[in-house]
Amino acid sequence: MNPIVRIVLVVLGLGVLVGGFVGYKMWNKPHRDVAGAQADVKLQATDLFNQFSTDEATANGQYLDKIVQVCGTVAQVSNENDVITVQLDAGDLMGGVLCELDNLTEHSRTDFQSGETVCFKGICTGYLTDVVLNRCVEVSQ
Repeated sequence: MNPIVRIVLVVLGLGVLVGGFVGYKMWNKPHRDVAGAQADVKLQATDLFNQFSTDEATANGQYLDKIVQVCGTVAQVSNENDVITVQLDAGDLMGGVLCELDNLTEHSRTDFQSGETVCFKGICTGYLTDVVLNRCVEVSQ
């Protein structure tokens, strides 16, 4: 076999092995421990929503993929397919802050009532008509 072909095959084989290893490690990467982590930023639900609705690009730079602690008044609670989502009022009829409870964490309670004030800590994943926080856990004010 030609030595150049042999070198190319060895390099390709090593590339496949390294790519497979990196892919395996990324697939099995542990989840971020939101409950045990410190919040990168703490603010009110109305402030978070207003920042996203006013200037989404700047807010994305500040909050996207960060652990955000947000406090506000419960507007509504939904439980679909065993995923509990609490919407915090942001003073806007069209949107609010959605806090999806982490299904990998044991919660002290999941029965939130409209009108009560709560604080959640979660990973900010962006803004649609609501600001979305995933993997949320309730924290004390």
